Amino acid sequence: MSAVLNFKSHLSELFAQALREVAPDHSGATVLIERPKQASHGDYACNLAMQLAKPLRKSPRDIANALIAALPKSDVIEKVEIAGAGFINVFITTAAKQDVVHGVLQAGAGYGHVHVGGGRKVGVEFVSANPTGPLHVGHGRGAAVGDCLCNVLHAAGWNVTREFYYNDAGVQIDNLTLSVQLRCKGITPDDPSWPESGYRGDYIVDVAKSYMAKETVEADDQHITGKGDVNDAEAIRHFAVAYLRREQDLDLRAFEVEFDVFSLESALYTDGKVEETVQKLIASGHTYEQDDALWLRTTDFGDDKDRVMRKSDGGYTYFVPDVAYHLDKWRRGFERVINEQGSDHHSTITRVRAGLQALDAGIPKGWPDYVLHQMVTVLKNGEEVKISKRAGSYVTLRDLIDEVGCDATRYFLAARHPDSQLVFDIDLAKSQSNDNPVYYIQYAHARISTVLAQWNGDRLALLHADVGVLDSEYETQLLQRMIDFPQVIETAAEDLAPHLVAFYLKELAADFHSYYNASRFLVEDEKLKLARLALIAAVAQVLKNGLALLGVSAPEKM
Repeated sequence: MSAVLNFKSHLSELFAQALREVAPDHSGATVLIERPKQASHGDYACNLAMQLAKPLRKSPRDIANALIAALPKSDVIEKVEIAGAGFINVFITTAAKQDVVHGVLQAGAGYGHVHVGGGRKVGVEFVSANPTGPLHVGHGRGAAVGDCLCNVLHAAGWNVTREFYYNDAGVQIDNLTLSVQLRCKGITPDDPSWPESGYRGDYIVDVAKSYMAKETVEADDQHITGKGDVNDAEAIRHFAVAYLRREQDLDLRAFEVEFDVFSLESALYTDGKVEETVQKLIASGHTYEQDDALWLRTTDFGDDKDRVMRKSDGGYTYFVPDVAYHLDKWRRGFERVINEQGSDHHSTITRVRAGLQALDAGIPKGWPDYVLHQMVTVLKNGEEVKISKRAGSYVTLRDLIDEVGCDATRYFLAARHPDSQLVFDIDLAKSQSNDNPVYYIQYAHARISTVLAQWNGDRLALLHADVGVLDSEYETQLLQRMIDFPQVIETAAEDLAPHLVAFYLKELAADFHSYYNASRFLVEDEKLKLARLALIAAVAQVLKNGLALLGVSAPEKM
């Protein structure tokens, strides 16, 4: 038989067919296949009979019997039992589990990929740092979580677009411009005239020197040459923004993060999209004038109070361009949009969604989705690190990459639920010990590569190994863990939780290391040797696939 690569999907299809036969009027019911908590309850369980009891006005056990009778034949099913009030427990054959080894080796880099996304368009916006300085560790966490989320969504069958939104307008850019201008004039942060909100990092000196030297900066779609005129604030602003956009882009390249689209807040104004959005909101009837300001009645859409759109001085509040920006995303055809941002953006969610609903543009309620990450604390020698000389007041992403490498930085920043605060222990990230999860996982892959190199046989022979002899406790556990990989990807995509991949890889590595310590692979029995080598080659492939989702390498030697 050909290997089944996703038992859950396979069983879902079988039960969907049975459902169409047993209850054709209810064929749209959700077929939920889950892992039972107890092994005695089988490999998978289905609660479909429980769901149908009320609409069909029959006992769940009677419905369960009918569904089992209607299940199409499958080589992977050993037996099906009814438990309790009507749960259907499915037992998978040992041969089908063992054959996953061949399935993994044949699928290669594609193993684990699922098709729940169906090729639909999803836009993921992440990092989106103001171009006012180097990326800090918080931006790094956003970059790691956002990029891993994109990888997971792609593996789950979505058509993913990675997007970076530059807030290149507003008060912070004004502060940046003034800070660079003062440096151009030779004024330092020690001077009494230095503004309290000015930027003090050494990077401001670098920007000022480049501007005065009339250097040329290329950043994405911009090509700007410094004028050297200390009194031309507009020229300084354009140059400083382009310079720091280039710096951030270099940081992201060092972090192996790339974007498909860069959007500028300033373009929303120059292209007339902000004004168009404001006029649409006025026309919708959800705005009103009060205290010389224009308000949006966001309380109509669940907000705790109405929000100012246009201030009395004529300027727009920051959520207005956000609404215009998301309207543009909707018009670009994204069925789904996900924003990965810091937890300090929590207050913007309700008002942006309210603004989109007020437009009455057919945008679904609750659109877009948000993934918010908490702060990162950096430890070294047991003490918190807070300052980077270059940035002045925070630890930069580049500091971490230079200190512990890209792999460890990416893993540590993505390996916890985004909503939990994260302590990044530099000493742990650099250690070559089992306590360091990056080392532990990569070492599992390297160990397998070493065994296969010692064998030095034809890898194609592993595709035909007799895996029927893989029946030890350790081998059964590894088989089961590999079978779970597609489900991990599906759940991580559904829950917007890429850290689940990191959890999974630690467990798979632990299973392998236990197997490695208890077993020999290059045994004299050729049949057993090829079977075990095929198994660990499959484990290596799954480790590599999982690490790729996290943007982490899978070394063959360590």
